[in-house]
Amino acid sequence: MKHQFLILVFSVVALSSCAVKAQQQTEPSKELFSYEYHIENGDTLNYRMLLPKNFDESKTYPVVLMLHGAGERGNDNKKQLAHGSQLFLNETTRDSLPAIVIFPQCPRKDYWSKLEADRSTKPITFNYKYKDAPTTAMALVMDLMDELVAQPYVKADQVYAMGLSMGGMGTFEIIYRKPEMFAAAIPICGGGNPESVTAYAQTIPLWILHGAKDDVVDPKLSLNMASAIISAGGFPKLTLYDFANHNSWDPAFAEPELLNWLFSKTK
Repeated sequence: MKHQFLILVFSVVALSSCAVKAQQQTEPSKELFSYEYHIENGDTLNYRMLLPKNFDESKTYPVVLMLHGAGERGNDNKKQLAHGSQLFLNETTRDSLPAIVIFPQCPRKDYWSKLEADRSTKPITFNYKYKDAPTTAMALVMDLMDELVAQPYVKADQVYAMGLSMGGMGTFEIIYRKPEMFAAAIPICGGGNPESVTAYAQTIPLWILHGAKDDVVDPKLSLNMASAIISAGGFPKLTLYDFANHNSWDPAFAEPELLNWLFSKTK
Protein backbone atom coordinates (compact mmCIF):
# COMPACT_ATOMS: atom_id res chain seq x y z
CA MET A 1 0.00 0.00 0.00
CA LYS A 2 2.83 2.33 0.94
CA HIS A 3 4.54 1.49 -2.35
CA GLN A 4 1.38 2.35 -4.30
CA PHE A 5 1.12 5.65 -2.42
CA LEU A 6 4.68 6.60 -3.37
CA ILE A 7 3.98 5.76 -7.01
CA LEU A 8 0.91 8.03 -6.85
CA VAL A 9 2.95 10.88 -5.33
CA PHE A 10 5.69 10.54 -7.94
CA SER A 11 3.05 10.45 -10.70
CA VAL A 12 1.45 13.67 -9.43
CA VAL A 13 4.84 15.38 -9.19
CA ALA A 14 5.76 14.21 -12.69
CA LEU A 15 2.45 15.44 -14.14
CA SER A 16 2.84 18.80 -12.36
CA SER A 17 6.36 19.14 -13.73
CA CYS A 18 5.15 18.35 -17.24
CA ALA A 19 2.35 20.91 -16.89
CA VAL A 20 4.81 23.62 -15.80
CA LYS A 21 7.15 22.77 -18.68
CA ALA A 22 4.23 22.83 -21.13
CA GLN A 23 3.16 26.24 -19.86
CA GLN A 24 6.71 27.54 -20.18
CA GLN A 25 6.89 26.24 -23.72
CA THR A 26 3.57 27.85 -24.74
CA GLU A 27 4.40 31.24 -23.22
CA PRO A 28 6.92 33.18 -25.32
CA SER A 29 10.12 33.85 -23.42
CA LYS A 30 10.83 37.29 -22.01
CA GLU A 31 14.32 36.78 -23.38
CA LEU A 32 12.89 37.86 -26.73
CA PHE A 33 13.29 41.34 -25.24
CA SER A 34 16.90 42.33 -25.87
CA TYR A 35 19.01 43.84 -23.08
CA GLU A 36 19.85 47.47 -23.84
CA TYR A 37 21.09 50.61 -22.11
CA HIS A 38 21.10 54.33 -22.87
CA ILE A 39 23.73 56.74 -21.52
CA GLU A 40 23.34 60.51 -21.38
CA ASN A 41 25.47 62.97 -19.38
CA GLY A 42 27.03 60.13 -17.42
CA ASP A 43 23.66 58.65 -16.36
CA THR A 44 22.54 55.20 -17.51
CA LEU A 45 19.04 53.96 -18.28
CA ASN A 46 18.61 50.20 -18.61
CA TYR A 47 15.84 49.05 -20.90
CA ARG A 48 14.52 46.01 -22.71
CA MET A 49 13.42 46.12 -26.33
CA LEU A 50 11.16 43.82 -28.33
CA LEU A 51 11.46 44.06 -32.10
CA PRO A 52 8.78 42.85 -34.52
CA LYS A 53 9.16 39.43 -36.05
CA ASN A 54 11.44 39.56 -39.08
CA PHE A 55 12.39 43.14 -38.26
CA ASP A 56 13.43 44.98 -41.41
CA GLU A 57 15.08 48.42 -41.21
CA SER A 58 13.69 49.24 -44.65
CA LYS A 59 10.16 49.07 -43.20
CA THR A 60 8.49 51.29 -40.59
CA TYR A 61 6.92 50.29 -37.27
CA PRO A 62 4.96 51.85 -34.39
CA VAL A 63 6.71 52.30 -31.05
CA VAL A 64 5.21 51.56 -27.63
CA LEU A 65 6.83 52.91 -24.46
CA MET A 66 5.82 50.97 -21.34
CA LEU A 67 6.59 52.45 -17.91
CA HIS A 68 6.55 50.05 -14.94
CA GLY A 69 5.49 50.61 -11.34
CA ALA A 70 7.56 51.47 -8.26
CA GLY A 71 7.97 47.83 -7.24
CA GLU A 72 9.92 47.02 -10.38
CA ARG A 73 12.62 49.67 -9.90
CA GLY A 74 16.23 48.52 -9.76
CA ASN A 75 19.24 47.83 -11.96
CA ASP A 76 18.76 44.17 -12.94
CA ASN A 77 17.10 45.11 -16.26
CA LYS A 78 14.59 42.30 -15.66
CA LYS A 79 11.95 43.24 -13.10
CA GLN A 80 10.32 45.83 -15.34
CA LEU A 81 8.97 42.99 -17.51
CA ALA A 82 6.88 41.61 -14.62
CA HIS A 83 3.66 43.24 -15.80
CA GLY A 84 2.62 43.74 -19.40
CA SER A 85 5.40 42.00 -21.26
CA GLN A 86 3.28 38.95 -22.11
CA LEU A 87 0.72 41.27 -23.69
CA PHE A 88 3.30 42.11 -26.35
CA LEU A 89 4.84 38.64 -26.52
CA ASN A 90 1.48 37.13 -27.43
CA GLU A 91 1.83 35.52 -30.86
CA THR A 92 -1.45 36.96 -32.14
CA THR A 93 -0.38 40.45 -31.10
CA ARG A 94 3.04 40.08 -32.68
CA ASP A 95 1.50 38.88 -35.94
CA SER A 96 -1.32 41.43 -36.17
CA LEU A 97 0.25 44.46 -34.46
CA PRO A 98 4.00 44.43 -35.15
CA ALA A 99 5.74 47.13 -33.14
CA ILE A 100 8.92 48.12 -31.36
CA VAL A 101 8.24 47.86 -27.63
CA ILE A 102 10.42 49.59 -25.03
CA PHE A 103 10.43 48.71 -21.31
CA PRO A 104 12.88 51.02 -19.48
CA GLN A 105 13.78 50.38 -15.85
CA CYS A 106 13.77 53.20 -13.32
CA PRO A 107 16.61 53.07 -10.75
CA ARG A 108 15.56 52.15 -7.22
CA LYS A 109 15.98 55.63 -5.72
CA ASP A 110 14.43 57.52 -8.64
CA TYR A 111 10.88 57.98 -9.93
CA TRP A 112 9.31 58.48 -13.34
CA SER A 113 7.22 61.47 -12.29
CA LYS A 114 8.43 64.64 -10.59
CA LEU A 115 6.46 64.65 -7.35
CA GLU A 116 6.39 64.62 -3.58
CA ALA A 117 4.69 61.65 -1.95
CA ASP A 118 3.22 61.55 1.55
CA ARG A 119 3.15 57.84 2.39
CA SER A 120 1.70 58.41 5.85
CA THR A 121 -1.74 58.63 4.25
CA LYS A 122 -3.75 55.82 2.69
CA PRO A 123 -4.12 56.18 -0.24
CA ILE A 124 -0.78 57.95 -0.71
CA THR A 125 -0.97 61.72 -1.22
CA PHE A 126 0.92 63.04 -4.27
CA ASN A 127 1.99 66.60 -5.03
CA TYR A 128 3.07 66.88 -8.66
CA LYS A 129 5.94 69.22 -9.62
CA TYR A 130 5.71 69.40 -13.41
CA LYS A 131 7.10 72.94 -13.52
CA ASP A 132 10.39 71.62 -12.14
CA ALA A 133 12.95 69.82 -14.29
CA PRO A 134 12.10 66.14 -14.85
CA THR A 135 13.63 63.41 -12.75
CA THR A 136 16.85 61.88 -14.04
CA ALA A 137 14.97 58.73 -15.02
CA MET A 138 12.32 60.67 -16.96
CA ALA A 139 14.95 62.82 -18.68
CA LEU A 140 16.74 59.67 -19.81
CA VAL A 141 13.51 58.14 -21.12
CA MET A 142 12.71 61.30 -23.09
CA ASP A 143 16.20 61.38 -24.55
CA LEU A 144 15.98 57.69 -25.49
CA MET A 145 12.61 58.25 -27.15
CA ASP A 146 13.93 61.26 -29.10
CA GLU A 147 16.78 59.11 -30.37
CA LEU A 148 14.52 56.19 -31.25
CA VAL A 149 11.76 58.18 -32.96
CA ALA A 150 14.38 59.82 -35.19
CA GLN A 151 15.23 56.43 -36.72
CA PRO A 152 13.97 55.89 -40.30
CA TYR A 153 12.28 52.60 -39.36
CA VAL A 154 9.93 54.25 -36.84
CA LYS A 155 6.42 55.42 -37.71
CA ALA A 156 6.59 58.85 -36.12
CA ASP A 157 2.81 59.17 -36.27
CA GLN A 158 2.34 56.00 -34.21
CA VAL A 159 4.32 56.48 -31.01
CA TYR A 160 2.46 55.44 -27.86
CA ALA A 161 2.93 55.64 -24.08
CA MET A 162 1.60 53.23 -21.48
CA GLY A 163 2.27 52.79 -17.79
CA LEU A 164 0.96 51.42 -14.51
CA SER A 165 0.96 52.95 -11.02
CA MET A 166 4.20 54.99 -10.87
CA GLY A 167 4.34 54.36 -14.62
CA GLY A 168 0.78 55.62 -15.02
CA MET A 169 1.93 58.86 -13.42
CA GLY A 170 4.94 58.84 -15.71
CA THR A 171 2.61 58.41 -18.69
CA PHE A 172 0.60 61.51 -17.77
CA GLU A 173 3.83 63.44 -17.29
CA ILE A 174 5.68 62.39 -20.44
CA ILE A 175 2.76 63.31 -22.71
CA TYR A 176 2.71 66.70 -20.97
CA ARG A 177 6.43 67.20 -21.48
CA LYS A 178 6.44 65.85 -25.06
CA PRO A 179 2.90 66.25 -26.44
CA GLU A 180 4.16 66.43 -30.02
CA MET A 181 5.58 62.91 -29.84
CA PHE A 182 2.66 60.70 -28.83
CA ALA A 183 -0.37 59.56 -30.81
CA ALA A 184 -2.18 58.02 -27.81
CA ALA A 185 -1.59 56.98 -24.20
CA ILE A 186 -2.87 54.45 -21.65
CA PRO A 187 -2.24 55.41 -17.99
CA ILE A 188 -3.28 52.65 -15.56
CA CYS A 189 -3.90 53.33 -11.83
CA GLY A 190 -1.91 56.54 -12.03
CA GLY A 191 -2.54 60.23 -11.60
CA GLY A 192 -1.14 63.60 -12.49
CA ASN A 193 -1.51 67.35 -12.37
CA PRO A 194 -4.93 68.28 -13.80
CA GLU A 195 -3.60 71.72 -14.74
CA SER A 196 -1.20 70.09 -17.21
CA VAL A 197 -3.79 68.53 -19.51
CA THR A 198 -4.22 71.59 -21.74
CA ALA A 199 -0.93 70.56 -23.37
CA TYR A 200 -2.52 67.45 -24.90
CA ALA A 201 -6.25 67.24 -24.12
CA GLN A 202 -7.36 67.95 -27.69
CA THR A 203 -4.55 66.14 -29.51
CA ILE A 204 -3.73 62.91 -27.63
CA PRO A 205 -6.46 60.29 -27.09
CA LEU A 206 -6.25 58.62 -23.68
CA TRP A 207 -7.69 55.44 -22.26
CA ILE A 208 -7.51 55.88 -18.48
CA LEU A 209 -8.03 52.76 -16.32
CA HIS A 210 -8.22 52.42 -12.53
CA GLY A 211 -9.59 50.20 -9.76
CA ALA A 212 -12.37 51.76 -7.69
CA LYS A 213 -11.09 49.96 -4.56
CA ASP A 214 -7.50 51.20 -4.99
CA ASP A 215 -6.16 52.09 -1.53
CA VAL A 216 -2.63 52.88 -2.77
CA VAL A 217 -3.23 55.37 -5.59
CA ASP A 218 -6.60 57.06 -5.12
CA PRO A 219 -8.89 56.35 -8.10
CA LYS A 220 -10.08 59.94 -7.85
CA LEU A 221 -6.68 60.95 -9.24
CA SER A 222 -7.59 59.29 -12.57
CA LEU A 223 -11.11 60.71 -12.39
CA ASN A 224 -9.71 64.19 -11.80
CA MET A 225 -7.45 63.86 -14.85
CA ALA A 226 -10.34 62.64 -17.01
CA SER A 227 -12.54 65.49 -15.80
CA ALA A 228 -9.81 68.05 -16.52
CA ILE A 229 -9.32 66.64 -20.04
CA ILE A 230 -13.05 66.91 -20.75
CA SER A 231 -13.06 70.50 -19.45
CA ALA A 232 -10.12 71.25 -21.76
CA GLY A 233 -12.01 69.95 -24.81
CA GLY A 234 -10.76 66.37 -24.91
CA PHE A 235 -12.66 63.10 -24.97
CA PRO A 236 -10.88 60.48 -22.82
CA LYS A 237 -11.93 56.85 -22.62
CA LEU A 238 -12.35 55.94 -18.94
CA THR A 239 -12.65 52.50 -17.35
CA LEU A 240 -13.22 52.15 -13.58
CA TYR A 241 -13.19 48.57 -12.30
CA ASP A 242 -15.61 48.22 -9.39
CA PHE A 243 -13.87 45.02 -8.21
CA ALA A 244 -10.20 46.00 -8.51
CA ASN A 245 -7.77 47.34 -5.95
CA HIS A 246 -4.35 48.66 -6.97
CA ASN A 247 -3.55 45.82 -9.36
CA SER A 248 -6.01 47.12 -11.95
CA TRP A 249 -3.32 46.42 -14.55
CA ASP A 250 -4.49 42.79 -14.52
CA PRO A 251 -8.01 43.51 -15.88
CA ALA A 252 -6.58 46.33 -17.98
CA PHE A 253 -4.16 44.02 -19.79
CA ALA A 254 -7.02 41.55 -20.23
CA GLU A 255 -9.12 44.12 -22.12
CA PRO A 256 -9.57 42.49 -25.54
CA GLU A 257 -9.52 45.82 -27.38
CA LEU A 258 -6.75 47.51 -25.43
CA LEU A 259 -4.01 47.31 -28.06
CA ASN A 260 -6.40 47.54 -31.00
CA TRP A 261 -7.64 50.83 -29.56
CA LEU A 262 -4.07 52.06 -29.04
CA PHE A 263 -2.80 51.16 -32.50
CA SER A 264 -5.86 52.65 -34.18
CA LYS A 265 -4.71 56.13 -33.14
CA THR A 266 -2.39 58.17 -35.33
CA LYS A 267 -1.17 61.73 -35.17
